[in-house]
Amino acid sequence: MSLANPYQAYQTNSVQTAPPGELTLMLYNGCLKFIAAGKNAVQENNIEEKNKNLLKAQKIIQELMVTLNMDVAVSQNLMQMYDYMNRRLIDANIQNSVEILEEVEGYVTEFRDMWKEVIQVNRKLQHGEGGRA
Repeated sequence: MSLANPYQAYQTNSVQTAPPGELTLMLYNGCLKFIAAGKNAVQENNIEEKNKNLLKAQKIIQELMVTLNMDVAVSQNLMQMYDYMNRRLIDANIQNSVEILEEVEGYVTEFRDMWKEVIQVNRKLQHGEGGRA
């Protein structure tokens, strides 16, 4: 079987075999990538490219919202933040605002960095390396 695009096959395999925590990290990184591309498109006055990338960033935020376990208390706060970020992405798209995109980018970066820490702590705990009393 010949693969037309080996990179795409690798990417698909990475997503399909990644643990849930890694998938969330991938979503945050993807969102940041699309926000950056949207920012560049705003600066270049490329409306079509801006819209395409910001819609992709919104879809990622919406996916993060859908996957929240609302039985967990912190999910209520996350839902509010995700909803806020989603609305701000819409505002940025309408207003062609790099400033709004930088605001959302800051929040997504914080979430991503926090999630990375959680993954690292969990790995240490799973491998018995963590936990000083």
